[in-house]
Amino acid sequence: MNIPTLFWMVPAASILALCFARYFFTKMMRVSEGTPRMAEIAGHVRVGAMSYLRQQYKVVGWFFLALCILFICLAFFNLQNSWVPAAFLTGGFFSGLAGYIGMRTATYASARTAHAASESLNAGLRVAFRSGAVMGLVVVGLGLLDISIWFIALNYFIDGISETEKMVTITTTMLTFGMGASTQALFARVGGGIYTKAADVGADLVGKVEAGIPEDDPRNPATIADNVGDNVGDVAGMGADLYESYCGSILATAALGASAFILNPDMQMKAILAPMIIASIGIALSIIGIFLVRTKEGATMRMLLGSLGVGVNSSSVLIAAATFGIMYLLGIANWVGVSFSVVIGLIVGIVIGQSTERYTSHSYKPTQDIAESAETGPATVIIKGIGTGMLSTAIPVIAVVAGITLSFLCASGFEPSNIGMGLYGIGIAAVGMLSTLGITLATDAYGPIADNAGGNAQMAGLDPVVRERTDALDALGNTTAATGKGFAIGSAALTALALLASYIEEIKIGMIRLLESGKQINTLTVVPEGGLTKQAVHDAGIQDFMSWFDVTLMNYKVLVGMFIGAMMAFVFCGLTMNAVGRAAGKMVDEVRRQFREIKGILTGEATPDYARCVEISTKGAQHEMILPSAMAIVIPILTGVVFGVAGVMGLLVGGLSAGFVLAVFMANSGGAWDNAKKYIEEGSHGGKGSEAHKAAVVGDTVGDPFKDTSGPSLNILIKLMSMVAIVVAGLTVAFSLL
Repeated sequence: MNIPTLFWMVPAASILALCFARYFFTKMMRVSEGTPRMAEIAGHVRVGAMSYLRQQYKVVGWFFLALCILFICLAFFNLQNSWVPAAFLTGGFFSGLAGYIGMRTATYASARTAHAASESLNAGLRVAFRSGAVMGLVVVGLGLLDISIWFIALNYFIDGISETEKMVTITTTMLTFGMGASTQALFARVGGGIYTKAADVGADLVGKVEAGIPEDDPRNPATIADNVGDNVGDVAGMGADLYESYCGSILATAALGASAFILNPDMQMKAILAPMIIASIGIALSIIGIFLVRTKEGATMRMLLGSLGVGVNSSSVLIAAATFGIMYLLGIANWVGVSFSVVIGLIVGIVIGQSTERYTSHSYKPTQDIAESAETGPATVIIKGIGTGMLSTAIPVIAVVAGITLSFLCASGFEPSNIGMGLYGIGIAAVGMLSTLGITLATDAYGPIADNAGGNAQMAGLDPVVRERTDALDALGNTTAATGKGFAIGSAALTALALLASYIEEIKIGMIRLLESGKQINTLTVVPEGGLTKQAVHDAGIQDFMSWFDVTLMNYKVLVGMFIGAMMAFVFCGLTMNAVGRAAGKMVDEVRRQFREIKGILTGEATPDYARCVEISTKGAQHEMILPSAMAIVIPILTGVVFGVAGVMGLLVGGLSAGFVLAVFMANSGGAWDNAKKYIEEGSHGGKGSEAHKAAVVGDTVGDPFKDTSGPSLNILIKLMSMVAIVVAGLTVAFSLL
């Protein structure tokens, strides 16, 4: 089949994104790094970050090798598509590459942001934000490039079946490279999160609370490790995470479109191309939005948020308008309803972002109330923060529920029985939410750059006004980072729901493979004694598979799977929280040792042993990330082997529902604690050094692993379990039919 001319917009958009990423990187590198001391500090952070990433990729490499061998074995026994091992590897490679480029950019940008902030607040904002835009554009550029390469290659090599079956095979095969991206993302998020929070907690508890020295003070041995951690966790980790979300939403929707229109070849191709083209247009509009971000000197927090909002909201409004034109020109069935599904996804993303901003920014009452509670001690800070985080789950959950309902109904023409088109609507709503990821991710990656700029300014002894400006940018970064995490979690919920439907399609393909190998299928719940034919399976719909595998709440396997899925969210968080606690304990002991044994540190006459703290964080992260990451891969496989398709469906539903709410709670609690501390540091409730400030620091240390380790890792856990289930669907089917 000839590739439609319209498809070539996709690789063209990916190249455009990568060219502008290069442009912004070059512009950033032309800005001065400041004084020799600033360049030296930035160099230490850069070396530490790259060293950690190399170690992480070595560990991840062994996991990828083991999984690749497993997939080759499954393909050998005809339980899986033979293209899957290669797709898995490319997904992991591009995900890791996106994180690497983003982190490399961030480590070069921090000192330059501090130097620009010495000129003006707007100059600092522009350097930090456009450096963050490098990450955003690299993620969407590499994502669409990966999709383009596989679509072209599979279209050329796969042959011998009808065109509609070929499109189903191509889209489901492409979907499996999401497992490679998810696996890479989980290691990056968990490892980076443990690294950064071990250093951050150690630096805060000993430096701020015990020694009474400022944040990022060069006398604190853990401060370099803390700055390194900001990059490996919040830049490399987030980039790898959202790379997978972006590709997963596009590919899941394409697979649903291929399935929904399997009897209509012309409409099938249009449904496959629609999410890719929306993403392509979103890249161009994200670039326009990036150029719109600017502010003025002396801007308040709300004004700074408004500056970023101009860029993000402009891109969102433009893509919403463009969607109707895209769907009309494509001539897709019910183009008005499908277009509204995209708009609904955008609106859900904006609502989640605004809700997160309200609950985490110190410009609003919830975070100000946490700061006020600090006057009565750490206990009330922690209680208030937990309560605020729990309350903050309501709006995102309601927004996602409304988004799922409305996008389903709009795409299905308000006919609930039209399940195929309804699910396609949910998938394309996720594409809509992520269509402007180029600028949305820029607002997130900007945060750790601003944070590192503040540390650089403090350690280099710059004028206090520079630190004031970088602190303003950092406080904004805390809010944008929390917003980005909420956005990632919301998109994960919609994408995971689309992946549930894609899982059924993989089950269908797995059953057809078994029938082709000569196996008679007659052990399903409602299948006649004579067994199923290949044609009967081929023509079956989602409801047929639900009946065949008895996926109902009355089936104990579904209920067992739901409990396991919900448990996974909490066990995963428990493992990662405890990992941070153990690594932070070692960091606290080391910082105390240095203060005690290296004379002259606190008077500034001696230099701390920064390298030792970097080493502790690196070893702790490498060791502690293995168990929780391995669980996310092993549990779906075991559940499928023991409880079959019904158990896996329960697992994915339980993990999605519990994980989504828990992730929102943890991300927002952590963000609110952090900004409550900063609100006090700006002069409220006694300011820096007061008892209220010390209580807020304790709250912030509790919130650190909430918002930067466990919380943001949960959305990857949700998607990775879905991806693993999809990739090993053939194995699950084989055991279900024994």
